[in-house]
Amino acid sequence: MFSYDEAFSRNLGWVTAEEQAALRRKRVAIAGLGGTGGVHLLTLARLGIGAFNIADFDTFGLANFNRQAGAMVSTLGRPKIDVLDEMARDINPQLAIQTFPNGVTEDNVDRFLEGVDIYVDALDYFAFDARDLVYRKLAEKRIPAVIAAPLGMGTAIVNFLPGGMTFEEYFQLRGLPPKEKALHFLIGLSPALLQRTYLVDPDRVKFGERAGPSTGMACQMCAGAAGVEVLKILLGRGRVLSAPHGFQFDAYRNKFVRTWRPGGMSNPLMRLMLVLAKLKLKMDVRGES
Repeated sequence: MFSYDEAFSRNLGWVTAEEQAALRRKRVAIAGLGGTGGVHLLTLARLGIGAFNIADFDTFGLANFNRQAGAMVSTLGRPKIDVLDEMARDINPQLAIQTFPNGVTEDNVDRFLEGVDIYVDALDYFAFDARDLVYRKLAEKRIPAVIAAPLGMGTAIVNFLPGGMTFEEYFQLRGLPPKEKALHFLIGLSPALLQRTYLVDPDRVKFGERAGPSTGMACQMCAGAAGVEVLKILLGRGRVLSAPHGFQFDAYRNKFVRTWRPGGMSNPLMRLMLVLAKLKLKMDVRGES
């Protein structure tokens, strides 16, 4: 027989009984259930979060096996949202989950964010239109957001809090061609670029084909780091860094760096990093569309 109190009793000590009860009453929205989204969902379900809104329109394929929660031979061809819904309910049968199998769209974004206490961004790296839509609504509705990016063999975190710097103010993506957006997003997520020194095959980074290398270790670290940020924001505990502040941890290099880039992508250091990244990737994005 399932018991919420017993299932999540080992969280106690790091959270109080009252805080655990508060987490049970929270609703988290997660868009994207691929590289990081699935493991975000399962990690937060184990934290004892009681309700989720989840969105994804994709199915599992072999190329997902190196990193995605739920990607197994038994789930090949199945909708990710169905598989992760089942996995989360297997952890907590009492979960209240609303599913959005068509992803997040203009038609459903308000419903997707209805009653949500925090948003965790797990959209595909190149889903810039959907990301713009969601973050515009988050700013309007004053809902906090956490981005945990899987970079190399580590993770970078940028939070957006109500009343603070917005996603667009920080990344400045609107009106840019797709490849330029991809570079802005990369530099904004990881101004320290800790992962750059051990990319052994730069040709595998293919912004034009919307593809790049990934690791399961990075996705797991994303879920752990994002889970902590979600806990702190929801419970009002601990110091929360928000844009233009961020941080990156790289396990391969044994390094942790906190970053501060006032003005976001307008910051001179960020502009310089854009130039250096273009040289590193041997690409000129001018005039791309």
